[in-house]
Amino acid sequence: MARQRKKLLLVDGYNVLRSGSRYRVAPGEDCTDDTFNAAREMLVNDVASYAGRDWRAVIVFDGARNEFSTGEATCVGGVRIVFSPAGQSADKVIEKLAHDARERQVETLVVTSDATIQDTVFGGGVDRMSADGFSREMASYEEEARLDEAPKVSEKRTVASRIDPDTLAKLKALRDGL
Repeated sequence: MARQRKKLLLVDGYNVLRSGSRYRVAPGEDCTDDTFNAAREMLVNDVASYAGRDWRAVIVFDGARNEFSTGEATCVGGVRIVFSPAGQSADKVIEKLAHDARERQVETLVVTSDATIQDTVFGGGVDRMSADGFSREMASYEEEARLDEAPKVSEKRTVASRIDPDTLAKLKALRDGL
């Protein structure tokens, strides 16, 4: 039996953090700020939850202006985190990963609100989702999980409700006959 190929989820990290309603990081906000780091951590957790076992997930952050960025990937919670190498934009990394996936005929979803990336990668098995669409999807996913974990009120059952109807009728007739 042939092994089914996993799908690929590519996320434009900073674009989602700045454009997605769930994360809303201010455009000029310092990337080392605690609020920014908390939003980035939330994104990684959301992507890990969303991807599950069905998707291989990669979040690409822009490291073009960081002279120390090598483009090496790290793995957090099953999600590959990539900072683009110095001098190269995250857009180019995402476009290359999407192109390579298309060549290998791997179903791919790119999450970004960057119109240029959307236009460049769309088609041939590569689909797209906006940053805000992903944010809404994650909020909905979280709400469903929260509701699933809500305590359930058990139904109060009586002996009469557990007895088959014929036996119950005979017992009632017996009781009424006494």
